[in-house]
Amino acid sequence: MNTFSIVFLVALFASFGVEFWLARRQAASVLGHRDRVPEAFAAALSLAAHQKAADYTLAKLKVQKVAQFFHLILLLGFTLGGGIAALDRGLALLKLGPIAHGTALILATLFLLALLELPLSIYQTFVVEEKFGFNRTTFAQFVKDLSLQAILGLVLGAPLVALVLWVMEHAGQSWWLLAWAILMGFSLLMSWAWPTWIAPLFNRFTPLEDTELKARIQRLLERCGFHSQGIFVMDGSRRSGHGNAYFTGLGRYKRIVFFDTLLAALDPEELEAVLAHELGHFKRRHVLKLLLVNAGLSFISLALLGWLAGETWFYQGLGVPRPSAAAAILLFILIAPVFGAFLKPILAAVQRSYEFEADAFAASLTRSEALIRALVKLYRDNAATLTPDPLYAAFHYSHPPAAIRIAHLKRTPAK
Repeated sequence: MNTFSIVFLVALFASFGVEFWLARRQAASVLGHRDRVPEAFAAALSLAAHQKAADYTLAKLKVQKVAQFFHLILLLGFTLGGGIAALDRGLALLKLGPIAHGTALILATLFLLALLELPLSIYQTFVVEEKFGFNRTTFAQFVKDLSLQAILGLVLGAPLVALVLWVMEHAGQSWWLLAWAILMGFSLLMSWAWPTWIAPLFNRFTPLEDTELKARIQRLLERCGFHSQGIFVMDGSRRSGHGNAYFTGLGRYKRIVFFDTLLAALDPEELEAVLAHELGHFKRRHVLKLLLVNAGLSFISLALLGWLAGETWFYQGLGVPRPSAAAAILLFILIAPVFGAFLKPILAAVQRSYEFEADAFAASLTRSEALIRALVKLYRDNAATLTPDPLYAAFHYSHPPAAIRIAHLKRTPAK
């Protein structure tokens, strides 16, 4: 161990301690308000629905706390515990070339981490989600999805990792600049390819057939000047009872997607209001702004990695005696969330401000009462708690808490 080992351990246990403390606050807040529907929702939600949301939130918090503790153990095991170093030695027996060895080390480590955390995912899906009536996937579908994700990860990830490792080995001290450009290019490529080529591997997307609703949506799109490749319905009910709607794609390949569960839950006016909210993100350039923020954070991260990759104390402080490009990438991937955890409230606050802006935009095009009705139905149907702890929400909520969001909408000037 060296000084960086101590810095890492302090940051790790500090972030874990904060998360554990926040989870306890969240549980206390939800449990403390379980037996009474908040006054603002008393006319729209039954006590039974409110209590279901509370119990669902508490059940997820229990899994979350176990997952955080287990992840801490795995992180220590793969770093200071010598897990990465052991895998490195094992793969060395295959006598692969430097790029192939490094690619195998990165992919094998990430695969093992995912495999070890898989039981918690199974428990969340087939115990927690099942208990509260949300799970609709079969175990066969679950395995099929995992297998497909693994294949895509290998087909897409292996060449990308190998290319970045080659750049690290051959592009000199400024390799990280080229690596950053490659990663940004890959990200844009995936944004283009996802709706057309990748998402259909997991779900079925069919054009919206409801002519009345489609005409209503088309009129809204024309008022906003939004052009898309089409309006599609996704069979989200194959896996879950949760509802959602989103935009995907870039440029003229943009798509509007509704979950079939959402179409079943909301009336046409409410669906129009939800779509107007999503259009607000487009008109206020939130997607572009978040892309630029992510690009900036990636730039800083790659610059930091470019420096750390040349420092022996970085490897030795994290349990890896033999420096290498692959080890540098792996260690950085594993520890970045530890040090980045304290940025969560800043990024979450930015995202919540975008939600307020999108709500205001929706209220300018549709009736705010329709969006409020839609939100209340979504909170009810998704069993979202109405009484989160303010500090927990500040760290973890990308959307404003229900009571604050609806109060803000009620103050927004009507259409």
